[in-house]
Amino acid sequence: MAKKQVHSSIKDEALVLKRRQQMIKGAVTLFTEKGFHKTTTREIAKASGFSIGTLYEYIRTKEDVLFLVCDSIYERVKERMEASIDQNETSVANLIEAVRAYFYLMDDMQGEVLVMYQEVKSLPKDAKDYVLQKEREMVAMLEKVIQNSLPFEISKEAVTLVANNIFVQGQMWGFRRWILQRTFTLESYTEQQIQMLLQGLNITESELT
Repeated sequence: MAKKQVHSSIKDEALVLKRRQQMIKGAVTLFTEKGFHKTTTREIAKASGFSIGTLYEYIRTKEDVLFLVCDSIYERVKERMEASIDQNETSVANLIEAVRAYFYLMDDMQGEVLVMYQEVKSLPKDAKDYVLQKEREMVAMLEKVIQNSLPFEISKEAVTLVANNIFVQGQMWGFRRWILQRTFTLESYTEQQIQMLLQGLNITESELT
């Protein structure tokens, strides 16, 4: 799917990138505190460090800002997953490390991920389809790890379900950490989820290396 183009009247691509990064940083803070709908473009401009007039040189609508925020968050998550997860290693230990790395990433970026899930519904359909395709690509990374790491074959449907379970369980720590922390640390939550994953897949002790 082609990337949605956000209009800018500025032709200097380096300057556009710089200003939009400022915009994204300011908007994430505001969206976390107030939500997308209660945040004004004037507040986004102020948080970004420039005037409302300057803001509109780089975007046309507030929804453009939301798209840039969601796109940036997905890209950062994807890049960090690619850096921390070996998709080609063939061992159960690699699957365990991939799950652990993903859960810790979700903890580190929980504010951004929460904004993304709360507000992506406000995007127009084409933009929403684009950012959700990025999520499917990240789930596909987990699917590849599962396929390569298991010492036995499971169905394609089972691989998809396991990958989506891991994806959601990692995000759940951010969504429900306020209550989960009464019982778990991030470490104990992660290890418990890993144990449940291994039990669900009927992986024995001898297959863990």
